[in-house]
Amino acid sequence: MSSALLADLVLAVHVAVVLFVVGGLGAIALGGPLGWQWVRGFGWRVLHLAAIGFVALGAVVGWVCPLTVWEDALRRRAGEAAYGTGFVQYWLERFLYHDWPGWVFTALYLAVLALALIGWRLVPPRRARLRDNARVPSA
Repeated sequence: MSSALLADLVLAVHVAVVLFVVGGLGAIALGGPLGWQWVRGFGWRVLHLAAIGFVALGAVVGWVCPLTVWEDALRRRAGEAAYGTGFVQYWLERFLYHDWPGWVFTALYLAVLALALIGWRLVPPRRARLRDNARVPSA
């Protein structure tokens, strides 16, 4: 598989992570009041909070996102000085990358983390309960 194609795949994964974090936040905000039980799934909520927590921590301490580093390295290996010009790739990059000061991103990530924590409190996750007939009998 070519480095350029691998870079495009990393970009697609990056977009999926962003959609998971942002879309998950919206799903929690809507799903709590509407009674959607799946938004209270404990594993899903832990994964969601961990994803935005990792991003926010990275922004605070000055890490560059590993997906960005990986994609950039693959593009350089493919001989691309800049991002490619494919239609899908162009729009995925326009969605993800902006020329804003770093503090704007840090503030944005911390705000999303705060919203996720508020969502955790207002729409608390629930652990799966064992049914009476599913319990392991004691010896």
